[in-house]
This record gives sequence, structure tokens and C-alpha cells, in this order.
Amino acid sequence: MREENDMSPTSEIRIPQDDERIDVTDLKEVDYWTQWFGVSEERLRTAVASAGTVKDDLRIYLGLP
Repeated sequence: MREENDMSPTSEIRIPQDDERIDVTDLKEVDYWTQWFGVSEERLRTAVASAGTVKDDLRIYLGLP
């Protein structure tokens, strides 16, 4: 029997509190932003290391519209 507070891996992805900056130290945010940008975690982390944490800067760096 599953408990009501079960935090299984299939839990819904949480929308970040700040939707203009990426916090790669928060794994839930990493999951959210990899899906948002359609990139792997490694690609997201590389982009953040190169372009910073601002969503629009990352979008440009990743070559997305």
C-alpha cells in the first residue's frame, strides 16, 4: 500500500519559484528545465556553465527560438 506522501520518481515536476533563472543545485528544477528546453541534463549544465542562469540567455545559447 502506498502512503499519501510518497515522493516517488513519477511525481509531478514542480514549476520553479523563479521562472527566469535556473538553479542547477535543485534537482527538481533541473528536471523541469531539461524538459522545458528539450535537452539532456549534461547539456543544460554545460549551457549554464557557459551562459549563466538566465532563461533567455540559455535559450539563445542553446539555439532555441
